[in-house]
Amino acid sequence: MDQAASSQPAGTVLRAQGLGFAYAKQAALFKDFSFSLPPGVTWLGGDESTGKTTLLRLLAGELSAQSGSLQINGLSLADQAQAYRSQVFWVDPRTQAFDALTPQAYWDGVRKQYPAFDGALLSELTEEFALAPHLPKSLYMLSTGTKRKVYLAAAFASGAAVTLLDEPFAALDKTSIERVLTVLQESSTHPSRTWVVADYVAPRGVVLAQTIDLIGVSSSPHP
Repeated sequence: MDQAASSQPAGTVLRAQGLGFAYAKQAALFKDFSFSLPPGVTWLGGDESTGKTTLLRLLAGELSAQSGSLQINGLSLADQAQAYRSQVFWVDPRTQAFDALTPQAYWDGVRKQYPAFDGALLSELTEEFALAPHLPKSLYMLSTGTKRKVYLAAAFASGAAVTLLDEPFAALDKTSIERVLTVLQESSTHPSRTWVVADYVAPRGVVLAQTIDLIGVSSSPHP
């Protein structure tokens, strides 16, 4: 089984070269895996257990690859780790790491991390995601869908060069799904930022800059 990456010619925001990764005592998920991400929206597809979330964690610098290199706008994860991570937004929507915080406290931390944070967009999303009644609550008190909306609002407002989204429509109500699709549609034409959407199907109605399809457990695509 192969992994495949296809793209249209464009400038590169993130470059992965020769990535190799395997969990202990398991077969390699990635072997000599290379691709470049242009501005716009990339769909990261694949079946269960093909490595979608693992690849996001590798791109975020949360996991360390056993081989290969990653760069965002020329910043190397290996040599300039802090600068690299400041260019990428990632939060695992299943994490409990921020459960003691209120949404506002969590957003304040994200705002400090990303200089291009868009407070106006955060305010819009707070209203459109119906988050205002939940702002005094700690995240552990929120439903799965509401907590995911807190993280999505932060992701879209972050202004990061690379934004990584793991199943962004899961547990959302119809209105919120449509708003996320609208933001992704608007993001598809951005000249310098890239969004990676990991999901089983491509986001409806969004023009994709690239598709990465994780079909198997090890391969060597070089687009």
